[in-house]
Amino acid sequence: MKKVLLTAVVAMSTLVASAQFMVVTTYDGDQEENADKITANLGLGYMVNDAFTVGLVKGAVNAKGDETFDLWARYNIAQVEGSYASLQMPTEDGSDNMRIGVGFAFNVWNGLYIEPNYTMPTSEDEAGEREGTFNFGLSYRF
Repeated sequence: MKKVLLTAVVAMSTLVASAQFMVVTTYDGDQEENADKITANLGLGYMVNDAFTVGLVKGAVNAKGDETFDLWARYNIAQVEGSYASLQMPTEDGSDNMRIGVGFAFNVWNGLYIEPNYTMPTSEDEAGEREGTFNFGLSYRF
């Protein structure tokens, strides 16, 4: 049993040592004039390889008043440097509330990126519409 635990610890430490993480957020203009405009959608991602990133991001507050987290994934489109396709899915009723999008990451300074993106829901709302949103995001890769 000790050998299994030691092997798992070594495997996880080498995984973390060679990994690249990113902190992401989206500017939320609906929030009050304070830090919530930036931190309301804060998340952490793990870059699996050069093309694929997965992570968790703060989601909306549910009916019980608890904060939820959304799963997100990003695929870097190889043909255009900096462009990506994204998918965000809440942990509750995920398949009904998924959002897909495209964006572009502009490197500003040493791993800090500005990311304009467009997202839209995969399913229609009660009125039969799927209205998308244009967002500005920030990410830092380390």
